[in-house]
Amino acid sequence: MADPRGFLRTRERELPADRAVPVRILDWDEVHRNPTGDESAIGTLSRQAGRCMDCGVPFCHHACPLGNLMPEWNDLVWRGQWTDASARMHMTNNFPEFTGRLCPAPCEAGCVLGINQPPVTIRNIELSIAEEGFARGLVEPLPPDRMTGFTVAVVGSGPAGLAAAQQLTQAGHTVSVYERSSAPGGLLRFGIPEYKLPAAVVERRLDVMRAEGTVFRCGVEIGKDLTGEELRRRHDAIVVTVGSTVPRDLPVPGRELRGVLPAMDYLVPANHAAVGAPVPGAELATGRDVVVIGGGDTGADCVGTAVRQGARSITQLEIMPEAPRERPDAQPWPTYPTIFKVSTSHEEGGERLFAVSTLEIVGDDEGRVSGLRIADVERVDGRFEAVPGTERVLPAQLVVLALGFVGPETGGLAEQLGLATDARGAFVRDDDFATSVPGVFVAGDCGRGQSLVVWAIAEGRAAAASVDRHLTGTTALPAPVRASTMALRA
Repeated sequence: MADPRGFLRTRERELPADRAVPVRILDWDEVHRNPTGDESAIGTLSRQAGRCMDCGVPFCHHACPLGNLMPEWNDLVWRGQWTDASARMHMTNNFPEFTGRLCPAPCEAGCVLGINQPPVTIRNIELSIAEEGFARGLVEPLPPDRMTGFTVAVVGSGPAGLAAAQQLTQAGHTVSVYERSSAPGGLLRFGIPEYKLPAAVVERRLDVMRAEGTVFRCGVEIGKDLTGEELRRRHDAIVVTVGSTVPRDLPVPGRELRGVLPAMDYLVPANHAAVGAPVPGAELATGRDVVVIGGGDTGADCVGTAVRQGARSITQLEIMPEAPRERPDAQPWPTYPTIFKVSTSHEEGGERLFAVSTLEIVGDDEGRVSGLRIADVERVDGRFEAVPGTERVLPAQLVVLALGFVGPETGGLAEQLGLATDARGAFVRDDDFATSVPGVFVAGDCGRGQSLVVWAIAEGRAAAASVDRHLTGTTALPAPVRASTMALRA
């Protein structure tokens, strides 16, 4: 293990300071500082890594769908062995620079030290290993020693598709990734704000994959530009990783008003503008009263985006009551608890209202939204009901619906490949990610339902193992999860 007395000597969590709020809201640069090569920062990392107890039963492993080897990383970081730490991390995770920025860290919720002390700063250590690895030239392409002669199509270039593609490429298959957008990355590139995950970080990893031999075919929509049947003729196997992109709507009067739009219709153009490619006609928060409906991470992303666009006011609505500040008794360790969180976007501005529901979207004479009629709610027999006397109207000239997603699109691609959907709207697959169509596999949110980036990577890796076995009769690729595997706490 690392320092045998580390958790006794260093009892508090230490994290690098974020950029100051008054400064960071003036640009789209990354909020978190990721210093590399800084001796003070490395010293902090060493102390935090030394707090890891190398438990006999490491529940951080159990909480992570990738099966990341956290105690081993921590020991290597504590010893300053960055080459080995980077190699050990990449054994289980294709993209630690993504998960280190975006994952809510269920591993930290499962940290045994967290029973009676603040848990080890696992996510920050993970990100630091990733960034030190790139800075020190330790992340190198791993092209295959030999080619199998098989070709594989990966449809969609989000985290599941990228993970599957990299695994299959390194196994010696010829892999083409089809992406309907202008550049690869899916929502990693276009749906997550620059200040959380810069496009340059995504592109840096894509360059590694290109050097390994993965081919990216962008601006190609399967089912439209290329039919499903043509795709099957060209490739020996297909992995569908198109994500869960159909937004959950809000069926209330006034939904049709101009200025009411799903979160991705707001965030994607904003991300294009942030990298110097503005979308004509995009809705902006500048000078407007903005209401974001939905209290999750996507809603928080909308808040941070509206702050940077210069909104006059920002209000985020959540139908659930405010979560407790400490782990509830009903969610004991090592489950992932539902507790009150303050994201970096919430630090920057806006107001959060809990236990409220939208009754009506109010419009002006020109057909544009002008406000929301809301009311406090309470649970009655398992349903939310408005509390009499609490109705009021919030001013709003821009309303963003951040209510999650209900499933993948079921048009051309799904119909042409013959993909069935289940009761949740997700594509049907067996435990090994195979569909009823020979040679067609499904991974990520389009089969699992809306989930975390770490689950998408895990499913992409596991699906790649199934594809490799389907093509060659055997596989040495890891399969960290099965399609039926559920999170410790979904």
